[in-house]
Amino acid sequence: MTPDTILTPEKILLDGKAFVPAEDIPIPEWPCVVSQRPQPTLTIKDDDLFLVTDTLGNISGCSLNDGNPSMGLFCADTRFLSRLELQIDGHSPVLLSSTADKGFSLSVLCTNPRIEDHLQPDTIGMRRELVLNGALFEEIEVCNYSTSNINFELSLSFDGDFADLFEVRGHYREKRGRLLRLVEPISEEVVLSHSESNGLVPDEQNSEKREQFLTLAYQGLDGMVMESRIKFQHRQPDYFKGYTALWRFELAPHEKQKLGYRINPITNNKSSSTVSAPATLGQAKAAEVMEEQNWVQQITRIHADKSIFNRAIERAEQDMYLLRQSFGKHKTVSAGVPWFSTLFGRDSIITASQTLMLNPEIAKETLTLLAKYQGKIDDEWREEEPGKILHELRSGELSRCQEIPHTPYYGTVDATPLWLMLYAEYYAWTHDGETLENLWNHALAAMDWIDRNMKDTGYLSYYRKSKRGLANQGWKDSGDCIVNRKGELANGAIALCEVQAYVYSAKIRLAEIARMKKRLDLADRWMEEARNLKLRFNRDFWIEDQDFCALALDGEGKQVDSITSNPGHCLQLGIFTPEKAYSVAERLRAPDMFNGWGIRTLSSLSPAYNPMGYHIGSVWPHDNSMIAMGLRSLGLIDQAMEVFQGLFDMTNVQPYQRPPELFCGYERDGDNAPVQYPVACTPQAWATGSIFQLLQMMVNLVPDAPNNCLRIIDPALPESINRLSLHNLRVGPTILDLEFERSGNTTACRVAKKRGNLRVVIEA
Repeated sequence: MTPDTILTPEKILLDGKAFVPAEDIPIPEWPCVVSQRPQPTLTIKDDDLFLVTDTLGNISGCSLNDGNPSMGLFCADTRFLSRLELQIDGHSPVLLSSTADKGFSLSVLCTNPRIEDHLQPDTIGMRRELVLNGALFEEIEVCNYSTSNINFELSLSFDGDFADLFEVRGHYREKRGRLLRLVEPISEEVVLSHSESNGLVPDEQNSEKREQFLTLAYQGLDGMVMESRIKFQHRQPDYFKGYTALWRFELAPHEKQKLGYRINPITNNKSSSTVSAPATLGQAKAAEVMEEQNWVQQITRIHADKSIFNRAIERAEQDMYLLRQSFGKHKTVSAGVPWFSTLFGRDSIITASQTLMLNPEIAKETLTLLAKYQGKIDDEWREEEPGKILHELRSGELSRCQEIPHTPYYGTVDATPLWLMLYAEYYAWTHDGETLENLWNHALAAMDWIDRNMKDTGYLSYYRKSKRGLANQGWKDSGDCIVNRKGELANGAIALCEVQAYVYSAKIRLAEIARMKKRLDLADRWMEEARNLKLRFNRDFWIEDQDFCALALDGEGKQVDSITSNPGHCLQLGIFTPEKAYSVAERLRAPDMFNGWGIRTLSSLSPAYNPMGYHIGSVWPHDNSMIAMGLRSLGLIDQAMEVFQGLFDMTNVQPYQRPPELFCGYERDGDNAPVQYPVACTPQAWATGSIFQLLQMMVNLVPDAPNNCLRIIDPALPESINRLSLHNLRVGPTILDLEFERSGNTTACRVAKKRGNLRVVIEA
């Protein structure tokens, strides 16, 4: 219970307002229009707010139970709006067109169906615009396109279940909080509404109506009171039925009228969003456009000679902007919408690494923020340990009530070595000595955690300790994915192959930094440990009869000997002997792994293979871009370009040219489109980041900002691109423009502009 909240058996008093349990005041309900099937959705996002609607811009109460549970307005892991439904005379509008192309706003054009003898079809034009900026804004313009006067009624139905995101995803709760009603004078048609001055709805006879409000409210089991405050703008509602606002229209031919509202998510009488909401939709749009323009000025601008490719790049640039999210004083990239719109360890780190060429500031913020939450104590519930980097941070009711351990949760085996890799990569790009020094003790703590974990077996492994934690704690973290060649699940502490490669790389890179810092004791020790790990790894993980690397070692040290994509992550990190690296590279391109669009997570020959399985046969863009980097590092440029082309062809046919989190592993066959995974996040951070990682694979930039040098080694454009330019590229304090041009099988590079004294070495 918070200090400002007073609870009596009858009422909850919060800062001068009174609430009572919802069941004490029954209200009339406006029926939703039943959909015949689940509809596709539109998604928009601004910082810590995101909205998912159907293609009409509606969130139908029926649709949530009809295959679209992710719809709603969400903030701080809470669904503040579970119904937002526009109807005309009790009917669903007819969709003409809709788009969420801008990312922070969506627009819908719709009309009316035939309504008995009352309205002919296509008489009314309705234009909806919804914008996020610290709140949800909507404006609806209505126009009569007939030649005579018409009468009709528009309704907007609202509701809020205030469900925790984990509940929306299917988490069962034995008990939850209670919905509240804001106590106001109640009549049959005018309910829960108040003017700005005195809390009452103005008399319907009064032509000078003030702005009107609705308030949806809920009290969690932790005593927190959450509200969705809906303030109507432009034309005010004529009356209310429960949480449905209704407008009676009489329009002359070609007459237009506008109505609108703003919804503020509130927790304990304070804004739930970290973004300050403006007053109007116009101001919200202007604020978003200005912030995005500032973002574009800071990043590397990438342009090709093919418009089809530029659309994918521009979408990826915009999505990286959209996925940024505030966490206290810092802003970094959230993992994906709708399920993972929060801070992740692994996802945020990999995305930051993928986008160093775009904007190294993402990496700086990610490193700093994750260091702030670095483990300090041993806590089995949260799987926290000193030096460990978090897996996932949540702020919803379930985490606040300790029903889930995400405050934060630390159940990830790879985030810690990945953090160390990013720490070194960021320094190579920026020569930011201040950040290097500020985070050095965090790096030492992270390495100490790795060494403690590896002490018994020589490998970094995971084993769930929390009863609400993840059974699998690598990037493939679903429960059915760590299987052997017979399709059987592995048991015990699991040592994943790619995690050992991350550790190897972290020790090699940190040894260089330690040597620079005159810590020769650490440098020599880490180099020796890396060499020994490489020897063990090539001995213990190699499947002799498959000439391939095992997915993992199980709790008994036995090989988990299925053919998977995981060893592809090892290719660029140097842990394989050369002959083993080439063998892995060749095997990944066999037909049971490469489906024409990308490399599957699991061989189609495995008994456990399922093309619709989350990690047992699907294709993930980030997985493939990391593998493409590995192929490139081995000099297998044609093979890397084949992976690029498959992923680009897949991306080109997606809505908005936006790569999804994953897609199904079905074979590419003629003109068939890639098969969508039903609940893939989009936009999703490391899928978006794969666009920039593939670009980095092509141009092959090797920065060494501490030594004031950038090497460009054997750049290569695919046949689908003739020219590529990078403007505003930052390496250390230097800003430069690079231009690449392909002629036959050769790609030339020239420095078009340079502001700074960086040495650029182009190696063909």
